[in-house]
Amino acid sequence: MLEVGNEALDLLKSYQMRGILGDKYRNDMLHIALATVAEVDILVSWNFKHIVHFDKIRLFNAINSELGYKHLDIYSPREVTSYDQD
Repeated sequence: MLEVGNEALDLLKSYQMRGILGDKYRNDMLHIALATVAEVDILVSWNFKHIVHFDKIRLFNAINSELGYKHLDIYSPREVTSYDQD
């Protein structure tokens, strides 16, 4: 479990100031901020509207880059699950 610290909250504010998502979706932006600050390699989500969304991913990562954070890969579960073929 990740702790909500000042660094994640500051990054969240950067996302909010850029208007990536409306304030109604603060928790979705916080989810991205926490993963970014924790240097998670891949974030997997079913949230296609706000998280696993090509344009939104680019916007989140643009801000992350500007602020010195590494790129965050965001995928749906289908993109990271493999099934053995018999």
